[in-house]
Amino acid sequence: MAPRNDGKREDPGPSVKDPEVYEALREDGASKEKAARIANAAANSSRSEVGERGGHAESYEDRTVEELRDRARELDIEGRSSMTKDELIDALRNH
Repeated sequence: MAPRNDGKREDPGPSVKDPEVYEALREDGASKEKAARIANAAANSSRSEVGERGGHAESYEDRTVEELRDRARELDIEGRSSMTKDELIDALRNH
């Protein structure tokens, strides 16, 4: 939630189930989409459980360029066909 000109924060809307987590993630630089996904996951279970999930996927660095492009295609990341491996990794991590 970006500050408005009057110093008040904008409401993220009714689709965000945990506005406090959403706000913290946005302040840390997460995209609106990513912050909403994480905030809603936290609201559906518990904040600590969300933090413990994951960690089972193969590291992006260990994947081939083709595997990275496939994942980028799933996420509809534009320009993926001309990206280097490092650029793909950056785009996937910051989507």
